[in-house]
Amino acid sequence: MKWSSIFAELVLLLVKSVYYIGESIYYMFVPLPEKSLADDIVLITGTGHGIGKCLAMQFADVSAKVVCVDINEKSNAETVKEINSKWKGKAFAYTCDVSTLEKVRELGERVKSEVGTVTILVNNAGIMPCKPLEAHDEATIRKIFDINVFAHLWMLDTFLPGMKALNKGHLVFLSSMAGIIGLKNLVPYCASKFAVRGLAEAIMDECRGDGFTNLNFTSIFPYMVDTGLCKKPIIRFPSLLPLVTPESTAREIISAVRRNLFEHSIPSPLLAINNIFRCYPYKMAMDFKDFMGGGVDAHDD
Repeated sequence: MKWSSIFAELVLLLVKSVYYIGESIYYMFVPLPEKSLADDIVLITGTGHGIGKCLAMQFADVSAKVVCVDINEKSNAETVKEINSKWKGKAFAYTCDVSTLEKVRELGERVKSEVGTVTILVNNAGIMPCKPLEAHDEATIRKIFDINVFAHLWMLDTFLPGMKALNKGHLVFLSSMAGIIGLKNLVPYCASKFAVRGLAEAIMDECRGDGFTNLNFTSIFPYMVDTGLCKKPIIRFPSLLPLVTPESTAREIISAVRRNLFEHSIPSPLLAINNIFRCYPYKMAMDFKDFMGGGVDAHDD
């Protein structure tokens, strides 16, 4: 390779980098336009309660068809009934254990034949046992990874090919701020959410490298959400960082999807704050974390 060619590539890289920095600064002050979701089929896991239920309600409110998936048939049916009482024919209920590949593939066949090709996939289902690592048994740790990690892979295996065939789609990964920083009493949970973050980055890079330029990816990193999973939150400054409601979390997720954001924390400044402190000495970052005092106390499931 000629040095002149390498030099030209470096100049182009520099110009593009300056442009991207300027673009990012611009969009800090001017919100990105939100795309329409009226023609989309949105599949959401964990719609029986909490964030998943709120997501289903709010996606229907912006005219998307919503495929509601949960292992709890009764609560999921209630979600769909509530949606269809407001927006007739917008929601469809499916009962599925998303931690099992065979069940997810059966789900995929049914959804495709009965509703259509999924164009937005929201991997929301998850569990969060809060206890020291030594208090976890093998079955609990495996269950955390089956639901929080492997379910993402099975859903991708089943629904990503349809998006690739259309060269259109959006994949949404529910990670957590516990997938950004490690926390006491959440060791396996943190490991699972760090895995989700890596999965999202890797599948984005793979699809991008394979030329699927119209596929979008969004990773979500919520702070502690008041869904009942976190029964004993530790919050030193509740007026500054209160528990986040499922309704507001769902609104921010849908806004992030409509703006095609790659990463988004809830509240939004948290990811930027973490990125800044990662540039400083580790001890400084730990002292700041201790000062803020966030976390969870151990409690029974």
